[in-house]
Amino acid sequence: MVTNVEAAYTDRAAEYVEHLGTMASVHPSDVQLVSAWAAEVEGPLLDAGCGPGHWTAFLAEQGHDVHGIDSVPAFVDHARGSHPHVPFAVGSIDALDVAADTHGGVLAWYSLIHHDPGSIRRPLDEFARVLGPGGMLLVGFFVGPVVEAFDHAVVTAWRWPAEALEHELGAAGFDVVETHTRIAATGTPRPHGAVLARVRSSA
Repeated sequence: MVTNVEAAYTDRAAEYVEHLGTMASVHPSDVQLVSAWAAEVEGPLLDAGCGPGHWTAFLAEQGHDVHGIDSVPAFVDHARGSHPHVPFAVGSIDALDVAADTHGGVLAWYSLIHHDPGSIRRPLDEFARVLGPGGMLLVGFFVGPVVEAFDHAVVTAWRWPAEALEHELGAAGFDVVETHTRIAATGTPRPHGAVLARVRSSA
């Protein structure tokens, strides 16, 4: 699955960057949400599945210690060229090359959309592993009435009801703090969801 996703994004990397690779393409409400989340985080941030790197660079410009990883080398090359002051690396969110308990926050903005119900726990477990006590995760995703696959522009993606994703987060050791959804009157863009969750205390 991951190999197919990487290949599909590699084939359309230039198109993706052109249409979605800058903060100009981001909804103002998402900018506000991510900014507020990052402001509350203590410690380094990881942009997990950073794509072209625009969110990573935005957070760096806000004064945060942040780095980005993505499994698509073309995205990482673009990110490094466009934002040379920000560290980026090629890597998989299913097996992060990051030490445990070292980060205050993980941003997973639409980087889980190609994980099906049988595989989504792998990155969630990894996020829980690299976050320190009280660490915060922010997930952006496509929301829908049931867990289902759909034909994404690049490669098959998944919609999740917020409650179903919250359940997966709980199983991975997170406590949900808040959930947001947004549905456009016209149905375009697709319904959006975001969940903010904190690593559960082991005490």
